[in-house]
Amino acid sequence: MKIFSVTQIRTCDEHTIKTEGITSVDLMERAALRSATWIKENLPTEHLFVVLCGPGNNGGDGLAIARLLHQRKVGVKAFVLQSSTTLSADCAINLERLQQIDPELVQVLQPGTFITGIPAHIVVIDAILGTGVNRPVVGWIADFIEQVNELPNRKIAIDIPSGLQCDTPPVANETILKVHDTLSFQFYKRVYMHPESSVYTGNVHIVDIGLSKSFIEKTQAHYYSTDAEYIKTLYKKRPSFGHKGTFGKAYIAGGQYGKMGAMVLCSKAALRSGVGLVTVALPESGYNILQTAVPEAMCHTSGSKTLESILYWEDADALGIGPGMGTDAAAIAALTHVLDQCNKPMVLDADALNIIAAHPELLSKLRKGTILTPHPKEFARLFGSNTNSMVQVDNARIQAMRYNICIVLKGKHTAVISPEGECRYNTTGNAGMATGGAGDVLTGIITGLLAQGYSAYNASVLGVYLHGLAGDMAAATHSQEAMVATDIIDNMGNAWKMINK
Repeated sequence: MKIFSVTQIRTCDEHTIKTEGITSVDLMERAALRSATWIKENLPTEHLFVVLCGPGNNGGDGLAIARLLHQRKVGVKAFVLQSSTTLSADCAINLERLQQIDPELVQVLQPGTFITGIPAHIVVIDAILGTGVNRPVVGWIADFIEQVNELPNRKIAIDIPSGLQCDTPPVANETILKVHDTLSFQFYKRVYMHPESSVYTGNVHIVDIGLSKSFIEKTQAHYYSTDAEYIKTLYKKRPSFGHKGTFGKAYIAGGQYGKMGAMVLCSKAALRSGVGLVTVALPESGYNILQTAVPEAMCHTSGSKTLESILYWEDADALGIGPGMGTDAAAIAALTHVLDQCNKPMVLDADALNIIAAHPELLSKLRKGTILTPHPKEFARLFGSNTNSMVQVDNARIQAMRYNICIVLKGKHTAVISPEGECRYNTTGNAGMATGGAGDVLTGIITGLLAQGYSAYNASVLGVYLHGLAGDMAAATHSQEAMVATDIIDNMGNAWKMINK
């Protein structure tokens, strides 16, 4: 799914209105109908609602939703915050429609007025400001929002929480309404994919309001969200007459004394990716551990407690380097040698990234399509710090294009970036995956997919999605609190089954 800027969304609205021969208030009615349907289907029928409406089109959405809920026998009352002398045309139309049904269903609040004493069981629907906000909220509306934030009630935002900007992450002390659910029209707003907004948006739900498919298809976007439908287009069905050689050979290098678990997790995950063969290069101190824990893998050893060289990768189809490897002189020399000599597809993670950060001249040695999988702090060490997570993703796009590589910038919505600068935000995964070893699992999965012949970008997108999906299944069984990295590996089979449906 494409992620459009607020300007593109408005243009899409206008194009839909023009090509379908409808009015803007007709489109507003459609959005309100889909929102009211979601509310009716997802909340108990006995719930009562208060709808807070601003003077603009978001307020018009809210007034239309109030009317539609009332017509469905739901208890509801709307409040219009008269923060300007006039209402937008569509807002005024919907105010009149609601008043014609029953004037008691709506009350206009003058500046300086607040509402108090809302019982805790009443759901508050936020339709105050919408997507038109491009600067911090101040004055009475800011005070009103702060008061609503103090209420214990469940809150639902229509399209976007009031005060939040679509294309810019919030900063400290901004006044933004905090909700439990956000009903986003047609698209994710880009800000929803970044951690700064999560405290405000709650759970984001996409509400399809029937915007022009032709406009969406023809309009260029740099940012996308990855969903199950797209993942199915990437998946390569296994040929029934295939053998282990058909499905590629992955080579995993890393490990040091006390950190052999990283290699166990990485190699197990690679095997669960569907790759035919896995070979592991690690120090002698990890040989017995690896051969016992992962009997399906083959081993090469070098060094006693730390990996001294990375050898015998010539038959591999893809390499994954870095988990638990350390950053001593031997590790630096080993990585440098591989970057100088190897032209195979490659995933670099963990200590491989730390070595490159300390020796940035190695960036020029990366072959086209090399995949880097940093978390935000590793990325900062590689390419410098940024003012917020959105700027960091934009920096990652610049660096991916500069070095002709893929970057997997890990997080809640991991950003997978192609050498051409396309960015796909992942939509699977949960906070339970913030556990030791989860990154090693991801490295193994992506390396295994790369060895099977997926392109670097597709292997990254598919690997991140599978990793998150398996993590969601693990959390459903064990809880986010109790799950560990091995649980992600153990659910890879279930994740593949979901994709195969």
